[in-house]
Amino acid sequence: MSGIHLNDVSLSLQGKPILTGIDLHLTEARIGLIGRNGSGKTSLLRLMAGLVAPTSGRVTVEGASPTDRKALLRSLGILFQNPDHQILFPTVIEELSFGLIQQGVPKAQAQARARDALTAEGRAHWEKAATHTLSQGQRQYLCLLALLLMAPRWLLLDEPFAALDLPTEARLRRRLDALPQRLITISHAPAAVERCDRVLWLEQGRIRADGPPAQVLPEFRAQMARIGEADADTDL
Repeated sequence: MSGIHLNDVSLSLQGKPILTGIDLHLTEARIGLIGRNGSGKTSLLRLMAGLVAPTSGRVTVEGASPTDRKALLRSLGILFQNPDHQILFPTVIEELSFGLIQQGVPKAQAQARARDALTAEGRAHWEKAATHTLSQGQRQYLCLLALLLMAPRWLLLDEPFAALDLPTEARLRRRLDALPQRLITISHAPAAVERCDRVLWLEQGRIRADGPPAQVLPEFRAQMARIGEADADTDL
């Protein structure tokens, strides 16, 4: 069963509904997920990545449950908005080789593949660098390289451009555009997903709209403009 399936999925945290009745079959090469802050976008990605379990319903990734960690390592990787929430090791080479080791690759072979990847990216001099000395954009790129070494079929990107300056964003965007993997990109900014094949608009934990960007984004922009003209942040 190819793709990512969510069948009548709901999620509640501490008794509060976060997602309700999500039914999706995702197969497109480039998918955008938009919505206001607090709409449930990141929670939806975390469900797909197996980081949280649904309160009800069923999630499968390429036919396997996200709780099957071994299968998921081959199928899906997630790039968080803040790379400091993802980086585990003090040096670049350790960070890059960790995922391969988790997949069963011997340490020496994993490190050799990591070095080859750095060389191919023009970053061979990063090998022994301390991860905390890298810039925000460099740490984001390191996390992406670590995922790509594991060769997943899907990449989930949580606001990948949010903390980057414009040149760094342009470089990362070019790299992502060239990838063969299927990408799901979270954003609250329509421009970040306007080149996607399919856009999902999430509002208050439900799918508000689902279709091509030319269909979904004009309505989304208009709705955000209407909200912006009112007091949109008074409710607790």
